[in-house]
Amino acid sequence: MRSWLRGLPPSGAKRASNGYSIHGVDGRSLDQSGAMIDLQGITKVYETDAGPFLALKGIDLQVMPGEFVSVVGKSGSGKSTLINMFTGIDHPTEGEAIVARTRIGQLDEGQMAVWRGRNMGIVFQFFQLLPTLTVIENVMLPMDLCQVYDPDERYERAHHLLDQVGIAADADKFPSAVAGGHQQRAAIARALANDPPIVVADEPTGNLDSKTADAIYQLFESLVAGGKTILMVTHDSELAERVPRTLTLADGEIVNEVVRAPASGQVLNPVAKHRVPDLPDAEE
Repeated sequence: MRSWLRGLPPSGAKRASNGYSIHGVDGRSLDQSGAMIDLQGITKVYETDAGPFLALKGIDLQVMPGEFVSVVGKSGSGKSTLINMFTGIDHPTEGEAIVARTRIGQLDEGQMAVWRGRNMGIVFQFFQLLPTLTVIENVMLPMDLCQVYDPDERYERAHHLLDQVGIAADADKFPSAVAGGHQQRAAIARALANDPPIVVADEPTGNLDSKTADAIYQLFESLVAGGKTILMVTHDSELAERVPRTLTLADGEIVNEVVRAPASGQVLNPVAKHRVPDLPDAEE
């Protein structure tokens, strides 16, 4: 039986003692706190023509394995910058990001690319499928780039993932021939290609109708039930309220955090950290 059907990590990966995958890079330092995402005092300053701009202000955030967290905030609140800090797309001015038990600030550019490809599945608002590749070829691409799974397994695994997200019939179509909701499902399958422990969804339902958005949310719930850690940035306040844990960003700070009981949705800690801004009505 294929290794990925038996629930084993892809080649080059290790399995942590707590059960989630660690796709390490050259044995770099591993954090022992147990958090899948551990941001410690993250500050980000951008130099602009008008002077320094403080995008993030001392963010402390821990996300545990298997958590489903939503992040909301108005345009300019720091949501995209926050994502960049723990995906390694950008680096903090101060503080440290320890993600999938790896101190990502210690990785060089090449190591970061390998680490991200094996540990992060990123789902974008605009799908970002390559138009000259078929749907299944788009899903296979991360496996090819990161050289995970045997070459003769990749097509089979990609087809299995497309079946899991309900669009196996679209496998040989080009993205332009597939509806928006199915393109987003294909993007989710691609994000899962290398079996990453973390899925980051940046406004994943922003271009979808409410029925399709609900289906995508239910798909995320099933991924969390299967052990994935998901952090979803959204401007949809109703969608955010369905997630077990919601963080609100304003002016580069986490100003509110709400934790809900998984089954009932009952709010367990309705206490603002600083102030509670209105929930966003526009995407970042």
